[in-house]
Amino acid sequence: MNCFHKSNRICVMLMAVIAMLMSSSLYAEVIGSVSTKIKIMGANDKIVVEAFDDPLIPGATCHLSRAKTGGMSGSLGLAEDTSDASIACRQTGPISLPSKIKSGKFDGQEVFKKSTSILFKSLQVVRFYDAKRNTLIYLSYSDKLVDGSPKNSISTIPVMPWRQ
Repeated sequence: MNCFHKSNRICVMLMAVIAMLMSSSLYAEVIGSVSTKIKIMGANDKIVVEAFDDPLIPGATCHLSRAKTGGMSGSLGLAEDTSDASIACRQTGPISLPSKIKSGKFDGQEVFKKSTSILFKSLQVVRFYDAKRNTLIYLSYSDKLVDGSPKNSISTIPVMPWRQ
């Protein structure tokens, strides 16, 4: 009977880890999607477009397009999405850069993260600040515990005065 209880604990822990990984997308708003490959069983493969605002810089918004694997494994959340993604960021309101951003101490800070497989793979967006050009830089890339991908995309926002 002790063995049964231990296996239940492992199952509960595994489900908690899966739930945690799947909840990492709470910071993005899904704008829309298009099917790229029709699947007989389960959801179609798609390109999903999402939007998120930089959590430290109001007025900076990024739109991200990414591949989402369908089929039965994709429908169950067990598929691994490819590392294909693109990003476009724009100034959508007045931007007042916090001093911690201007100092460069927060260069490379994660502003978005999305799990792209059941375990150990994610799509991330990090921010840099180019003080000389007064420009925010957003880099999207995919990482994996053992074998990451060099595929990446970059977008910049020149910080300009905002007119109403």
